[in-house]
Amino acid sequence: MKRITIICGLLLILTIGYGQNTSYTTTRVSGRVPAIDGLLDDAAWSGVEWGNNFTQRVPYDGKPPTFQTAFKILYDDNNIYIGIRAFDKDPARIVKRLSRRDQGDGDMVEVTFDSYADKLTGFQFTVNAAGVKSDVIITNDNSQDLTWDPVWEAKTAVDSLGWTAEMKIPLNQLRFSKKIEQTWGLQVWRNIYRMQEQSIWKHIPRDASGWVSLFGELHGIRNLVPKKEIEFIPYGVAKADRYEKEAGNPFSTGKNNKMTVGLDGKIGITNDFTVNYTINPDFGQVEADPSQVNLSAYETFFSEKRPFFIEGKSIFDFKPTMGDGPNSSDNLFYSRRIGRTPHHQPDINDNEYAKVPDQANIMGAFKLSGKTRDGWSVGALESFTQKETAEIDLETVRRKETVEPFTNYSAVSLQKDIDKGNTVIGGMFTATNRIITDSVLQFLPASAYTGGINFVKNFDHKNYHIRFNGLFSTIKGSEKAITDLQESSVRYFQRPDTKGPKVDSSRTSLTGQGGTLEFAKNGKGHFRYIAWLTWRSPGLELNDMGYLRQADVIQQVLWVGYQLWEPFSIFRSVNLGTNQWSAFNFAGETLYKGGNVNVNLNFKNFWFFGTGVNRDGTNLGVTDLRGGPALITPGGWNNWIYVNTDSRKKLQFYVNTSFYWGDLNSQSSSNYSAGITYKPANALSISIEPGYSKADTKLQYVENVDFGNQKRYVMASLEQKSFGASIRLNLSLSPDLSFQYYGQPFIFSGKYRDFKNITAPRADKFTDRFHVYNPSELNYIGQDNAYAVDENGDGKTDYSFDNPDFNFFQFKSNLVLRWEYRPGSAVYLVWSQGRTGDDKTGNFQFSRNMNQLFQIYPQNIFLLKISYRISI
Repeated sequence: MKRITIICGLLLILTIGYGQNTSYTTTRVSGRVPAIDGLLDDAAWSGVEWGNNFTQRVPYDGKPPTFQTAFKILYDDNNIYIGIRAFDKDPARIVKRLSRRDQGDGDMVEVTFDSYADKLTGFQFTVNAAGVKSDVIITNDNSQDLTWDPVWEAKTAVDSLGWTAEMKIPLNQLRFSKKIEQTWGLQVWRNIYRMQEQSIWKHIPRDASGWVSLFGELHGIRNLVPKKEIEFIPYGVAKADRYEKEAGNPFSTGKNNKMTVGLDGKIGITNDFTVNYTINPDFGQVEADPSQVNLSAYETFFSEKRPFFIEGKSIFDFKPTMGDGPNSSDNLFYSRRIGRTPHHQPDINDNEYAKVPDQANIMGAFKLSGKTRDGWSVGALESFTQKETAEIDLETVRRKETVEPFTNYSAVSLQKDIDKGNTVIGGMFTATNRIITDSVLQFLPASAYTGGINFVKNFDHKNYHIRFNGLFSTIKGSEKAITDLQESSVRYFQRPDTKGPKVDSSRTSLTGQGGTLEFAKNGKGHFRYIAWLTWRSPGLELNDMGYLRQADVIQQVLWVGYQLWEPFSIFRSVNLGTNQWSAFNFAGETLYKGGNVNVNLNFKNFWFFGTGVNRDGTNLGVTDLRGGPALITPGGWNNWIYVNTDSRKKLQFYVNTSFYWGDLNSQSSSNYSAGITYKPANALSISIEPGYSKADTKLQYVENVDFGNQKRYVMASLEQKSFGASIRLNLSLSPDLSFQYYGQPFIFSGKYRDFKNITAPRADKFTDRFHVYNPSELNYIGQDNAYAVDENGDGKTDYSFDNPDFNFFQFKSNLVLRWEYRPGSAVYLVWSQGRTGDDKTGNFQFSRNMNQLFQIYPQNIFLLKISYRISI
């Protein structure tokens, strides 16, 4: 009888016109709550009406969807229940893709609540037709944080009318006020995978700049008491490490076994504020960083992958500049600093052996986050890493040397929303404090403080905005520490031709400032544009807790884009763009400039094509000579092309290429990458992404050497080649049980030739900027693998430098079984393997190099991690 009632109700929905509903009224569950089985056949669902009349948004904005969708919402004192009916006239074609959580694909439905009712914050819950869950927190109206992982339930089912989904969301996963009657923001969304069609309940046009602020309303919520979540997740880890035994080395026995315990969890201080904490965390299940070789002066940036630091990271995201340019990774908070590789590496003699920690152990960390009723968003992070020591053995006599001090990392973020987010004022402050008691660590700053303020003013329904942010930093430490900062690659104050600050070895502090002024058009029509001016003063320093690539820079950017999202002719959508940029230092010297035009096309057969051309102007390289004078290098042209096939198919591929041609034959490069993904079943995905690159440059840094009272800046022509491949296999037996494999072989070669000395780095003519050593000046010494230079022709060596030719080999892999055996509780079984080696030939020979790679003795790590969630 229940099934007949439901079907009749669904047929009634089909007779209703396509009017635009803007509100839905829920009710409290009367009697038994729905069982979360995906069937929608519980009597409780008959106590509330259907919400319906969805509107297509993609690809035809504002038109009726191909298939309608309907939903119901109920609640009780502890949970909110959602039932969704996704009609489909051909249920056999519904795509049910199994995968790990937050990696859902296929047909999907989604509900988002603005339970704060602030028109800025959305709690989004998504489930696909196979029952795979995803969740997102939306902040500032349309900024997504995919790292949020609430605990909730969802089940799905397919029947003759299409498919259905049921969700149960505990109210302690949401944030809301204590009122007798509440009105929440509400949006419901659906994706029909085979058509790549998206429809939504409350229509929001494609050219709208807002999202949460334009939601419909959810009425009928009465007498709910906000919930405080208290969660404890103790875990245990058993780890076995197997590697090559080194004869005579007492620290390299070939095996290490270790068992540890720790605790994660969260405590609801109020319904609005939650503390997340971790004690003695372990991240052994996390995928390794990709292999790469960095020949620049700048620090390599790695993305965060550790769960504690990923979740809610948007709270501490204070990027001075948006976009994807050279300064785009700058941030006041770079969580990879916490638990980093020790700063100090001990010097050991030939007969000594050292056991050095791979990373600073994180003793504990906590994050406080939340938002008040009157629009204050607050975040606070505190973390401690312990003092780390290296153990050094000399013929059974051992000593210890500190390699990392006890360090405290703190961050506080504050933001105030005014006028429903049309004005936003915020700020962030970070502090890094080290307890330095060992003389070998005097090169580290004792304290580092950074801060920033942010102001955003939106106009015309958020279609336009003005943004300003300002930064400051102050670092204190020994004379050695502050001198090292002045001479680091971020600044190079020691440059002999600098017109900016000089090195002052008596300083014990360093201060700096920076900021960005930005104006943009975000919506209203097909045109978008953004312009900004950003700067970093010479003394700005963020790298104790944040990330800063380069100080002493002022950058200007202008971008204009045109979007056609309505299908026409053979196109499903078209995006056109152009941008222009330039940069200067604080002395007014032009550092670089350039421009770009690009086009990205999506065809009606669901293929993608994109291409673009960049023009780089002359570059003033202030880091090219690693503290030497700035070097002028020619500009060049860059072209890139990509093709992606239909991602809906079982077999899909992509091809990317890019080419660079430097002016005056100064450099050239070519990069080729491809990817093939095969999905033989909804539960299995196999992909391989190989890539090959080749570059040839006439001016690659080698070394700075002394010749009398002068410096010689040695560079060379460098031919570099690399090959890498990412191999992935994903097998999901259920939404809660999955296997994932990741493997990456990587080989790299660098062959140097035509060694030269920079003589006039700013000469007008390119070839006048350097002197190529002739055969009478340069002599290779085979037994030392070094070059000797007789510059004055007297038959004696004036200076020498090592042969820089090299090869690098690396293989990384992870095999992870993950089973979430109950909500929030999981078992991980992990096997990781790594191989790393090098040689000095510099020759790229694919088969030989791959053979060398897999002849390297591997390090194998086996790990079992079990966690159990206790919720109060």
